[in-house]
Parts: sequence; structure tokens; C-alpha cells
Amino acid sequence: MLKMIISLLGQRKFIFMLLLVNIFGTIYGYWWYKDQLAITPAHFYIFVPDSPTASLFFVFVLIMFLFKKNWPLMEAFAAVTLIKYGVWAVVMNLAAGAAGATLTWQNYMLIGSHLGMAVQALLFAPYFRIKMWHLVVVSIWTLHNDVIDYVFFMHPWVSRSLTDYIPHIGYFTFWLSIASIALVYYFAVRKDRLKLHL
Repeated sequence: MLKMIISLLGQRKFIFMLLLVNIFGTIYGYWWYKDQLAITPAHFYIFVPDSPTASLFFVFVLIMFLFKKNWPLMEAFAAVTLIKYGVWAVVMNLAAGAAGATLTWQNYMLIGSHLGMAVQALLFAPYFRIKMWHLVVVSIWTLHNDVIDYVFFMHPWVSRSLTDYIPHIGYFTFWLSIASIALVYYFAVRKDRLKLHL
């Protein structure tokens, strides 16, 4: 049943629809970061807007899918970062609520959209053609990004209710990176995984 559902995702119409959704989400995501980017040193720009950059990676993957082609390194970047930052944003919004912040419709919108980011990475994993060296490159990038975020404090802004917990968030984020890399290995790299063709 699951294989049948995932096979439907490879249809051109669905890929095109998802491409439009991700393009819109990417544009909105970069706009969301505009205030933080305005005070960010230029050499850190690439490390700040994590979620829209993850969805931008997936935009490139989907464009290639429309031409029935694979871009394995970009697939690795998209898969790891979609899972990592998708889950991260869901947890941070829920944690803010648990710490006393009032969650608005925007928080729930962010929870839903970021959960979708992580889910789409897992659902499309059978179509990826990631090799181990692609995952190693992306792992280095992802863990380096964690250093930039929590050593140089370029992490995405969080609710004021969470500002006392930045070291804890950094620790959580590191292990979330490891978990995301492991999930991509399991679903998109190992030899006996489910593999589908476009």
C-alpha cells in the first residue's frame, strides 16, 4: 500500500504541483528571515536561512525529476536539511508554547509546513540516488552549520521564552543532525532500501 502511494508521487503532475508549493515556501521563507539577515554579517548569510535553503535544494531536485533525471548530491543536501530543519522548527514552536509563549496561527502554520518538509524528504527517498560520498559531504556541511549557528550564534531566532535554553537547543540540534543523516542513510543510501524509478 505504502509503495503504491509513494509510486504516485513520481507522477509528473504531482511533482509539478509540489514544485510550485516549494517555490512559494522558499520565497516566503527567505522573506521570513529578512530582519535577521539585515543584521547578519555578509559572510554568514548562507548559514542563516536554514529552512528556505533546504526547500530551495528540493526545488532543484524536483526540477530535475520533471526531466526524469537525478542530481544525487543535491538530493542528499535536500533530504538531510529538509528532515533536520523541518523537525527542528516543529520542536522549537512546540517548545515555545510549552515554555509559556502564546502560539498564534503563524506558529501553527510553521508547524504544519515544516512537518511537511520532513515528510516529503522521506516520501521521495525511494527516488533519490544518493551515494555514500554524497552523504559524507552533506554531513560535513550540516555539522559545520551547527558550529556556525551555536558557536558564532548565527542560529535562527527563537521565541523569547526559549532564550535561556540556547545551549540546550544547540545540543538538541547537533543530535538532530546526526539523526537526520542516519535517516537519510537508512531510507536513501543503504543497498536493500526501497528504490523506485521516475
